[in-house]
Amino acid sequence: MEQPPTPAQPTHPAHAAATALAALERGVAALREAWAGAMPAWGPASGAVQVDVERMGDAGLVRVVDALAEARREVDAVFARVAAEVAKRSGPEFGVDGLAKAQGFHNPVRLIAAATGASRSDAHRLIVVGAATAERQAFSGERMPARHPQVAAAVETATISVEAAAAITSMLDRSAARAEASRVDVVEAALVDLAARVPLETLMRGVREAEARLDPDGVEPREDEVRIERALTMREDHRGVVHLHARLDPESAAPVKAAIEALVSDALRRREPGAISPAVEDRRSIPQIQADALAALARHALGCSQTAALAKTTVVVRVDLDTLIDGLGHASIDGLDQPISPATARRMAADAELIPAVLGGDSLPLDLGRAARLFTKAQRLALGERDGGCASCGENIGYVEAHHIDWWERDAGPTDLSNGVLLCSFCHHMIHRDGWQIRPGPAEIWFIPPPHIDPAQVPRLGGRARFELREARAA
Repeated sequence: MEQPPTPAQPTHPAHAAATALAALERGVAALREAWAGAMPAWGPASGAVQVDVERMGDAGLVRVVDALAEARREVDAVFARVAAEVAKRSGPEFGVDGLAKAQGFHNPVRLIAAATGASRSDAHRLIVVGAATAERQAFSGERMPARHPQVAAAVETATISVEAAAAITSMLDRSAARAEASRVDVVEAALVDLAARVPLETLMRGVREAEARLDPDGVEPREDEVRIERALTMREDHRGVVHLHARLDPESAAPVKAAIEALVSDALRRREPGAISPAVEDRRSIPQIQADALAALARHALGCSQTAALAKTTVVVRVDLDTLIDGLGHASIDGLDQPISPATARRMAADAELIPAVLGGDSLPLDLGRAARLFTKAQRLALGERDGGCASCGENIGYVEAHHIDWWERDAGPTDLSNGVLLCSFCHHMIHRDGWQIRPGPAEIWFIPPPHIDPAQVPRLGGRARFELREARAA
């Protein structure tokens, strides 16, 4: 198991300020260099941003994006520290003499939001991250490491964003009281590593998984809280449009989501090349198809016999056998990121088909060779265990299909798990168009980019392993 890095030693405030400003200067210098390097050989930068951007080549434009992103993270890192200090000087102990009130603001969040022109939630995030990553001071005056030193180091070096830092620190603060300190340190290191490699929405999967691992006893109480908050409101506006707003716990949402996604997938499949075209072209947007799917389900429930049977509507609950028997740990529902308790998994198994994480057996052959062209339901479920949705981009499992890596017709590829991959329509076409290679394994799948995208052709991890915590996989 990887050991967390040693927390950085506290630094003198003046030195820290100089370091922060030096980082900003380096970021701006790197941006200038990337900008100049993106200009065509026949002319320098014009000074007009729009003109310069339009003249950049694709590779140069991407380098500018990377430089801008790093510069933004560096600015946000300093801004978070400044925002936290503003909040500190605006504490309730200062009364009307606090900084925010003295400047005419109700609280520091409003002061920061007014200065940035952003939302109050964005301002609050800056303050929270700044407080969680700032060095502390003991009563003796001695300076101590930040509450979350590994996140602090990653923010200071512009390795992760403020949004990622906020997601990690808020979860760690919730779990700290019920988890061992050494375990929290390991998870913090793993989440920082994950945040440096994946976008925020993928990181959130790891954060939820980490919280369930740190505080397994808290999964069921959190479920109870969420279930109590479930609600569905309906109102009709002056035009006769009915507005539905639902807040559903994972157990309630799973069958609703699976049923709607099944009808949406059927509608999208009819648009694919080679499908039988309808007499009237279907130009509905995804939200419109989802609305029609909900109405179709309601008509079906009221006894309408004209609604087509649903396809692939099984709700897949993934749980380890030991967890199911002992009640220790957590389970998950395909298509939803929030872990559920073993008790909920058992309850769902009593109400509907429970697909275990370990698939196969004599009754469910997973390798069909050339005997069948289409992957079976059992094979798709087994691929879902490895890929977790689109193996390339992480698209929800309800919007993916099982595809042959070696084509059925051109390469005589077999319909076996070792030749299967779950992909959304976009990634499927992109991979074939650009010439990506795919190397599958029992638990991981790798994508090798073509030379024109990456001359070194460094393999990129895909599938469910892409957003799993490295410390969890090594444990």
